[in-house]
Amino acid sequence: MPPSTSPPPPAASGSEPASSSGARGAQACHPAPDGPHGSIPARILFFDHTAKLGGGEIALLHLAANLDRSRFTPIVLLGADGDLRDRLREAGVETHVLPLDDDILSTRKDSLGPRSALKLGTMLRLGRYAGSLARFIRANAIEIVHANSLKSDVLGAIAGRRARVPVVWHVRDRIASDYLPSAVASVFRALCRRLPQFVIANSAATLQTVFPEARDEAAPGTRRRYAVVHDAVGPSYAARAARCDERPARSGAPRVGLVGRITPWKGQHVFIRAAKRVLEQEPGAEFLIAGSAMFGEDAYEAELRALVEQLGIGASVRFLGFRSDVEEIIASLDVLVHASTVPEPFGQVVVEGMACGTPVVATRGGGVVEIIEDGVTGVLVEMGSDEEMAAAILGLLRDRQRAAAISAAARRAALERFTIDAPVRKVQAIYGELLASRARARSR
Repeated sequence: MPPSTSPPPPAASGSEPASSSGARGAQACHPAPDGPHGSIPARILFFDHTAKLGGGEIALLHLAANLDRSRFTPIVLLGADGDLRDRLREAGVETHVLPLDDDILSTRKDSLGPRSALKLGTMLRLGRYAGSLARFIRANAIEIVHANSLKSDVLGAIAGRRARVPVVWHVRDRIASDYLPSAVASVFRALCRRLPQFVIANSAATLQTVFPEARDEAAPGTRRRYAVVHDAVGPSYAARAARCDERPARSGAPRVGLVGRITPWKGQHVFIRAAKRVLEQEPGAEFLIAGSAMFGEDAYEAELRALVEQLGIGASVRFLGFRSDVEEIIASLDVLVHASTVPEPFGQVVVEGMACGTPVVATRGGGVVEIIEDGVTGVLVEMGSDEEMAAAILGLLRDRQRAAAISAAARRAALERFTIDAPVRKVQAIYGELLASRARARSR
């Protein structure tokens, strides 16, 4: 089937997904694949509840677009239409939309709990959706379901079981009480051991919140059911990192920025307070906040704007809103700040900053400590400390030689560790093991 060329018409949650080639009659269109080494590439379904371009969705785009098409055919099913669908289409990836109800899409992770999960109406809608997803899997001869988000994990597992295909959960969130309600974290950890055939975590820190006994990543081919696969930068970032010329010196006022969704745990409030401290010593500095509130967090954005005015730094802080030119923004900065107040599952913007050669100041915790070598490829500070953050920013602005050394080391590290080749190899090896195991089971 070719990539869809236009958005599907609106559909109820329980309806079949529409596509340019007619998914309802697809049972006869796609012969079952021979497997990863057969003549017909295995069909892999990537499933995500959203089409908004968060870190996990960007990682999905990179992975789906770079699979070895001689072995695997990527197909993406989204629970909503949006920018991700457009980007996937541009990359030549077949993409469909099966709309999830708006109230499910807009539910924040930190609001989940037994009361919200057990509402009868919600359960019925989710059940109908899983049924439609299972029919899509069978109709399109899917061999593996790769669920890309917490909301898609359970739906994908139910549908995969109905369709009798293996399911991979790509866990991109820390399954811990500082990130999710404790009851939800406990249930999800238990489900990780029962529902998916394999669990991929985006960092060792994430993996250990799911499988506390994990001490290293499991290589494909072992009896373990999990592995760590770090996310990668996109091709334009990789090309930028590969350039050997030094990062050109910027003229004009020092520019410091934070890029990411506006939400309390991303720490924009800490960044603003650090900006106040920096401006007391570098009054000409500019501070940029790129990103928008996504899931009912407009009140927090209003609080941030009020804080800027309260601190008297409105002339020096700019809110850029959602931007599609993130790479150019990062490359234009003298310092990129990551300010999360809880451990980050991975830290996509951190590796993007490294690839751009922009010195990064990041909070110490979670997957970030697997990315940055403190003082070598970036600077780590304690979470929630605007004082430490300001000191680190000032240190890089004032010592340009040190900033240049960190910039060069960071670009080398990004090129060596965070380009797409390594994660694609690891994920394809996992697919190969799952397909081989399925073939053995069928032959018995």
